[in-house]
Amino acid sequence: VSASTIDRDYVERFGKRGGKSIEDAKQLGKFLAEKALAKGIKNVVFDRGGFLYHGKVKAFADAAREGGLNF
Repeated sequence: VSASTIDRDYVERFGKRGGKSIEDAKQLGKFLAEKALAKGIKNVVFDRGGFLYHGKVKAFADAAREGGLNF
């Protein structure tokens, strides 16, 4: 499962494309969690790719957890 701010479903739902704010990261995290849970995926591994765990990365991860994913 993947999610992006340029994903057609994301754009239709949130009405914008390519957001780069912390709020956009939160929306994307919740969106990814919904897509994963719909496919029966509950447990995931979060690889931050060397980025520090703060700001947008933290907002994304926290929102995905709030959405029901287990890291």
